[in-house]
This record gives sequence, structure tokens and C-alpha cells, in this order.
Amino acid sequence: TEEMIRGFRLYLSHNYKNPYKGELKRQTQNYFLVALRSFFKYLTRQKLKVISPEMIELGKTRDRNLRHLTKEQMQRLFQAVETSDIIGIRNRTILEVLFSTGLRVSELVGLNRDQVNLRTCEFGVIGKGGKARVVFLSKNAKDWLQKYFDKRNDPYRPLFLRYSGPKANDELNDEKQRLSVRSIERMIEKYRVMAGIPIRIGPHILRHSYATDLLYNGADIRSVQEMLGHKNIATTQIYTHITNARLKDVHEKFHSGNK
Repeated sequence: TEEMIRGFRLYLSHNYKNPYKGELKRQTQNYFLVALRSFFKYLTRQKLKVISPEMIELGKTRDRNLRHLTKEQMQRLFQAVETSDIIGIRNRTILEVLFSTGLRVSELVGLNRDQVNLRTCEFGVIGKGGKARVVFLSKNAKDWLQKYFDKRNDPYRPLFLRYSGPKANDELNDEKQRLSVRSIERMIEKYRVMAGIPIRIGPHILRHSYATDLLYNGADIRSVQEMLGHKNIATTQIYTHITNARLKDVHEKFHSGNK
């Protein structure tokens, strides 16, 4: 009944407690309601008498305010890395590649050396849901990858290796040498502090910064959708506040009424 649905919504917003994160955010509450809608649609198809799934309204959510780094903050992050040894060169390369490609960190750590083509500065990745896409290397990312490759003297396939922990021997295969997602998260946090960047960041903030940089410099949102590997344009439209700001600048610069 409608009364039961109201009770369920109240339970989600006031009584449900996630043992790890506390109260549910509005967006998460909506995930539960979407699942309930789907269940009611199934019951309707089975000819059972239930209230219309459309009666289950989703709660309004605030527009997502995506954090990203400014160009100046990105430069400070890059420059915080000491590149006198192979670990520093690897770390700087990781930052450059993340910002150049918009890769998810899980996609980055899964890369092997033979996937990356420095001649064409592009390579393919398989993202969420098995969706394939091509990503591109900037000149800076290409140069740092070349420096990293020049320093490496090992037989391992992973693009980025760990250099701490047990030394390589016959018992350690390629996968055990692969750098982990958690290691990259810790590394980025370390350089964030060193660079004096006040907001907490992680690999996904670099992905947001990548998309923001493209849009600010004139890329259309459909192209950015493809480069991010978003299946649905609605996912990419979280960046429309960026394009709106850029369009305002264009209007102020070119519209005759502003002359």
C-alpha cells in the first residue's frame, strides 16, 4: 500500500544505519527505491495486483559538485614528486598518465607494458561493463613513460611495478609485482600534502580534472563521454556546469550586446 511505501521511505531516511558509513545519503536512498520500483514492475508483469511502480517517487538530490584540480594545482602536484630514482619517475609517470587519459585507477593498474604504444600515443582499454575505448597520451605523459621504460631493467609485463616488499625471485610472478590501487591512492595523498593542496584527492579527482580540462578548452561533451568511457550521456552531464561557465565566457566575449 501507499502507506507502507511511505513507511519504507521514512525508514531509509531516519532509521536505516549503514554499519560502516552511518546514515544513507539521498542518492543511496534512491537506489533502494529504484530497486523497489523494478520489483513492482516484475510483480505487475506477473499479473499480481500491486500499486503502480510510478507511485514510488524518488527523492530530490542536490546537484553533484564535482571536485577537480586547477591547472596551477596540477602543476604543484606534479612538481611535488622527487624524480631522482625509479620510484619517483614511476610516480610522476602515473600522475601524468592519469591526467592525460582520464583512466580509472582500476584500469591503470591493469595495464601491461605491451598495451601502450608510444609511437601512436594511443592505446585501448576495457572499462566498466566490458566497454572498450581508446585513450590518448599527451606529450608530457609520453615523455615520462619513455623515461620510466628507460629506467626499467626487468622482465615483468605490468606497466607499473611495486618496488617495496619481497624482492623478485622465481616464486613471484608478474601479478605479484603489479602496483596496487591502494598504493596509488596513498601515493597521491602523500603528494597532495606535499603540494599544499587543501582538498583531499584521489585518482578519481584526476579523472574529473582531465574531463574539466578538456571541456574548458573547447571539447564537446559527446567526445568527453567517449573518452571517459561513459555508457550514457547522462553520466557525463555532471560536467555541464563547466560547459555552462565556458559558454558564458564565449557569450561575454562575442555577443554584440556586450560590446
